[in-house]
Amino acid sequence: MAERQVPERPGHLWSVIPESRSRLRYSDPMKFTIIVLDSVGVGALPDAASFGTPPGDGGSHTLNHTLAHTGAALPNLARLGLGHIPTVQDVPTDAVQGGYGRMREVSPGKDTSTGHWEFMGVQLQHPFQVFPDGFPPEVMDRFTAATGTGYLCNRPYSGTDVIRDYGPEHLKTGDPIVYTSADSVFQIAAHVDVVPIETLYAWCRAAREILQGEYAVARVIARPFRGSPPDFERAGELRHDYSLTPPPTVLDALAAAGKDVIGVGKIPDIYDHRSFSEEIHTDDNADGIRKTIARMGADFNGLLFTNLVDFDAKFGHRRDAAGYGRALEEFDAALPQIQAQVPADGALLIISDHGNDPTWHGSDHTREYGLLLAWRPGIGAVDLGERTTFADVGATVADSLGAHWDGPGESFWAELK
Repeated sequence: MAERQVPERPGHLWSVIPESRSRLRYSDPMKFTIIVLDSVGVGALPDAASFGTPPGDGGSHTLNHTLAHTGAALPNLARLGLGHIPTVQDVPTDAVQGGYGRMREVSPGKDTSTGHWEFMGVQLQHPFQVFPDGFPPEVMDRFTAATGTGYLCNRPYSGTDVIRDYGPEHLKTGDPIVYTSADSVFQIAAHVDVVPIETLYAWCRAAREILQGEYAVARVIARPFRGSPPDFERAGELRHDYSLTPPPTVLDALAAAGKDVIGVGKIPDIYDHRSFSEEIHTDDNADGIRKTIARMGADFNGLLFTNLVDFDAKFGHRRDAAGYGRALEEFDAALPQIQAQVPADGALLIISDHGNDPTWHGSDHTREYGLLLAWRPGIGAVDLGERTTFADVGATVADSLGAHWDGPGESFWAELK
């Protein structure tokens, strides 16, 4: 089999993409919607014990443990086949009308960028760089030179704890709070009344330029906050992510084929805003669901791609199982409205990018299988099995929309017809 080498990028993180049979297909206009339930993992991957702090992530199961802890009922997801996914418990398995399965992540990671990039055909050979001891002087010296400020913290920290502990000093000095996590992120927190939001964004753009090559991180994140001590709170609606630019993805193939690529929530940030025909900001899960339903009901020909981040950001990292369960029930309650917007020739996928078990130790993501549920009007029960890579999602989208994609992934579009 011939090989196609993707262009080199800082860090040389991605793989050589094997040439596969052409998936070029000519089709009538159609609407394909993907909704990512951020961090709703469905059980530890075989290598999970080697991820995370000892004893690792082996035994984690975001969905099972949340349901067991909260008793949350998910009847609409159950009708899509949720209870038939291997290891999933406490979910009914009768009257299924949908496709169901789970996906292995082959890239070495358990973060947003790794999972989403693999969805769209980028399989990493090496994990993104992390900085468990904070960022080295050569990075921070360049950051202070670029911003004209000092900085506070510079070590791994919980996002809510860091503004509680460093917020008062930030109010006095105006110096940004710089912190990281177990993910490949450089996060900058600043109070909205101390640092104008455009200044915070400019600092993030400067950091993005610095954090390349040997210091490349997946994302630089602006984390504005408001309030007074001790009652600071994140201004989540003003958050902005600055991603590394990925190598070619299925999104590029869709754009090249003249298809709409509509990103809802943080999706455009993850792919460095490349190949999107439309970007829709969201404030939270409820806002994301409303805007997804509205946009599904309007005209487009291509992909509508949504991320619902609250599962991860508000409940997983904060180890709030009760909140996680409520968020799952709220999405489940909205699912019939979402399905009602899928036309006869359209399709809906519900997937997840990693785990974040709210009952697990620590506050980090967990290395888990990705959720895979599919629905089309009139579909029966379809066992999609265990997919060998998240990239099957992108291959399926390309296949259904008639875009040429020669990268990783095997389409399951024929199984949904």
